[in-house]
Amino acid sequence: MIVFDLLCAPSGHVFEAWFASSDAFETQKSGGMVCCPICSSHDVGKALMAPNIASKSNQRSLTAGRVDNSDTKTMLAALAQAQAAVLENSSWVGRDFATQARAMDAGEIDKTSIHGEASHAEVKSLIDDGIQVAPLPLPVIPPNQSN
Repeated sequence: MIVFDLLCAPSGHVFEAWFASSDAFETQKSGGMVCCPICSSHDVGKALMAPNIASKSNQRSLTAGRVDNSDTKTMLAALAQAQAAVLENSSWVGRDFATQARAMDAGEIDKTSIHGEASHAEVKSLIDDGIQVAPLPLPVIPPNQSN
């Protein structure tokens, strides 16, 4: 796993996200699955990151100018808890998300809470057709890929 600092281009929001690899980030980004957790924009890219280089053990820690991220971490933790509660009562439908959402909208199957994967084009088409969908603010690991 690798963590990236991501930057929301329209509003300048910076946030962290974990990915299996750099290629996984690119695949998810091109598939429209990466979005800003604050404003839901899909115009997100990697922010500049400083490498984590271990310091010498005889150097003192520098605290001047350090940003306190405790509020951000608290907010993301609360967001993760809320998302987990929603997903607990939702069914994973994988790549069949767009088809299931359309079938529910047409009354072909009972309406229920679902989550899954959809390309940016599929999501745009659903929204254009008046079908309500919302991106999940934090990445969701498909059940067949979790430990």
